[in-house]
Amino acid sequence: MFYADVKSRPQPAEYDHALMWASVLLLALGLVMVYSSSIAIAEGSRITGQQPMYYLVRHGTFLAISVLLAAIAFQFPLRFWQQAALYLFLFGVGLLVLVLVPGVGREVNGSQRWLSLYLFNLQPSELMKFFAVLYAADYTVRKSAHMHSLSKGFLPMLAVMLLIAGLLLREPDFGAFAVITLVAMGILFLGGMNWKLFAWLITLLIAGFLLLVWISPYRMQRVTGFMDPWADPFGKGYQLSHALIAFGRGEWFGVGLGGSVEKLFYLPEAHTDFLLAVIAEELGFAGVALVIALFAIIVVRACAIGRQAAALERCFPALVAHGIGLWIGVQAFINMGVNMGVLPTKGLTLPLLSFGGSGIAANCCALAVLLRVDWENRQLMRGLTV
Repeated sequence: MFYADVKSRPQPAEYDHALMWASVLLLALGLVMVYSSSIAIAEGSRITGQQPMYYLVRHGTFLAISVLLAAIAFQFPLRFWQQAALYLFLFGVGLLVLVLVPGVGREVNGSQRWLSLYLFNLQPSELMKFFAVLYAADYTVRKSAHMHSLSKGFLPMLAVMLLIAGLLLREPDFGAFAVITLVAMGILFLGGMNWKLFAWLITLLIAGFLLLVWISPYRMQRVTGFMDPWADPFGKGYQLSHALIAFGRGEWFGVGLGGSVEKLFYLPEAHTDFLLAVIAEELGFAGVALVIALFAIIVVRACAIGRQAAALERCFPALVAHGIGLWIGVQAFINMGVNMGVLPTKGLTLPLLSFGGSGIAANCCALAVLLRVDWENRQLMRGLTV
């Protein structure tokens, strides 16, 4: 009787269903919207052979490879990721150096951010976001006894940030630098860094950002253009003005899937940086609200998984979970802000949705590690309750 009663009790799930389904829905929506937003571009380009399904096939291939990599990443326990964190970070730094070598790195639209692997291009800055989360979490755990020290806790991480900043700004990739910096700062704060040192770090970074904008006419134009895109709708305000037109045309429920006008060579980078504008035009407010809700689920579940790991005294997994949630949330927020005209235009894709193999692979692997943190939490809790 007791055996039958135990068998009839509902068993705890092996993984976080909300996190899994939110990620799957975003990936599926991204596949559909990348195809919808890229048909005209693919048909009108000689590079694609004027094949309308060019980007769909490539994005589908990227998705298949990324899911396979995520399945492999899930198999490794968090202790492996902690041991490999420093080496992966150094590997990422090496890729960032390699992409700047003349003749090795590939330049597109004035930015040298890609390494040509013949069949596809690798963007090291996307991988570096994942590696930075692991390294910052490992650094915080290793330096936990020195988080209140200027020389042992603060300055080493500042030096690392300056190194990454120098490499990324040489490409230039200001957006990736901003994301990596914010994520690393968040992990340090959660790891218990002295609030005075943290305040100094924030002050230095804000001053650095403002200086970078001030000394660069290109970045200054982007800032002034975002403040009033209609002042120069055919120049520095071109992208934002057409993104806003797309949002306006979408209204509540959109013009219908495939019905976007702005993707017909009006809105640049419609299948990458400005994919949300196409979603807004074709699916309306309802589609944008769905995207925001799915990202909110991922961020909330990441924080919950991190808190659970911390309660189980698993410091590294807890910081990794929070870092991944912060990364996905910050990058999604920046991309959405750019599309809506709330933030200056930056070259950041929408995680899990926009076209781009390196970004999709890094996002999927990060979510696989997050699911692994949750899985190990559940196994440990199950062992404690037996």
